[in-house]
Amino acid sequence: MSSVRTMHKNKTAATFLALTLGWSGVHRMLLGGARDTLALLHLGAVAATLVLLALLPRANIFYPLLPIIVSAIAGCIEALMIGLTPDEQFDARYNAGSSRQSDSQWPLALLLVTTMLVGTTLLIATMSRLFDLLYTGGAYG
Repeated sequence: MSSVRTMHKNKTAATFLALTLGWSGVHRMLLGGARDTLALLHLGAVAATLVLLALLPRANIFYPLLPIIVSAIAGCIEALMIGLTPDEQFDARYNAGSSRQSDSQWPLALLLVTTMLVGTTLLIATMSRLFDLLYTGGAYG
């Protein structure tokens, strides 16, 4: 019986990718491969943004960028979910064929604090701008 070894997936690296490039779905490709449905949704948000930028050149820039902003917020939520998963559960799900075990250290804690800062700021700024545009026509910015 031959055992297939797989590449060990690092939880800290996946969390960092979700925080920095979560809008593109790179972290989902690292963890789940090219068949991951959520990774395809992130790529669809990028494609939708490009299409909207081409179709609506005179619209407020916030509207065409909204799909990628929502994808970035989802990436921050996914970074929290990945980072807060216990090492044993992470290894059981993503590193079943690897001979190594995950051992998260303090950089992961710093990443999670940064993710909370970036994610909440992005979410509040997006909600504020959306309400400003929808209810005042952009009178405040």
